[in-house]
Amino acid sequence: MRLQPVSRTGRQAADNGLFQQTAVRGLVSAMLLLSVPGTLSAQTSREAIQKTLPKIVKIYGAGGIARLKAYGTGCLVSPTGHIATVWSHVLDSDEITVVMDNGRRYQAKVLGAEPTLDLAVLKITADVQNLPYFDLDQVVTVGAGTRVIGFSNMFKVAAGDEPVSILHGVIAARTKLPTRRGAFETPYDGPVYVVDAITNNSGGEGGALTTRDGKLIGMIGKELRNAQSNTWVNYAIPFKSLTGTIKEIISGKFVRSDQKPKQKENPGRYSPVDFGLVMVPDVIYRTPAYIDTVLPGSLASKAGLKPDDLVLFVNDELIQSTRMLKSKLGYLESGDTLSLIVRRGDKLVSVEISVSAKPEARR
Repeated sequence: MRLQPVSRTGRQAADNGLFQQTAVRGLVSAMLLLSVPGTLSAQTSREAIQKTLPKIVKIYGAGGIARLKAYGTGCLVSPTGHIATVWSHVLDSDEITVVMDNGRRYQAKVLGAEPTLDLAVLKITADVQNLPYFDLDQVVTVGAGTRVIGFSNMFKVAAGDEPVSILHGVIAARTKLPTRRGAFETPYDGPVYVVDAITNNSGGEGGALTTRDGKLIGMIGKELRNAQSNTWVNYAIPFKSLTGTIKEIISGKFVRSDQKPKQKENPGRYSPVDFGLVMVPDVIYRTPAYIDTVLPGSLASKAGLKPDDLVLFVNDELIQSTRMLKSKLGYLESGDTLSLIVRRGDKLVSVEISVSAKPEARR
């Protein structure tokens, strides 16, 4: 049998590079599974789909310019409105709207996030009770060949009470994720399920991957390309990797793995100009952290930063203003690494700057 690449909708293509050998083994396992009599009935799948749809929400927030979409998907993980989703620019908004399966709309806020897991947890601000939800204690782990169903609001096809998109597929492999989108390397480098189905489209991130009988397996990830084969990857992050962090965020006990103890005062050791950055004037309380000028020969210039870049993250911390950027830089010490993620046009660009070098332009 000769395997051919699966065609993709829009900008994506099924990954046939790094995962080729494991995908072949997974597909062979899937064919063997399909040939075994007594597999789950279509009626069981229909019942599981009807029970799962109310647990999926559509998320609307920041974006809508260039090719940055302003929508995504989430999974209800508590009866009182806690939602697990992918950490993305969509959540960088003062107003996040979630739309339920029945079309009802609620405002939500980000309760906590762990960028290294590509995870965020939202909470509906209204007093809601008895919502349908995924029980995190019932999450399962599966292997290659497992038949699965993907639920997500890809391409924003469901704006009200319409059902989200449903895709049937097979787990092709469980492996690591050495991928990127353009110049932006995903912070998540743990295991993923590679799926033989076109699950990872615009808006699909944060959706649910379940077994055919409705057991939660994974969270559909972002649109990503394989760093070696330059082909798109359909994948989901195992929910088993996320449940502990989700519970900690909900309980209020979560402390990020890379978070340092809070200091009483900002020592102000470094400022943007120490790295060759001149930011736009801080005229309002939440002035976006746009770079106005990059000083020639500076660390920022050597790292490839450019005027009009918008700083989104500093060492995995979301930056909501120029003031916040200056505060974060103030805690850096000689020997640290300054990791920045900036938005340049419609791309996300990741750069690193060593703080071990002597600042060039202290003012």
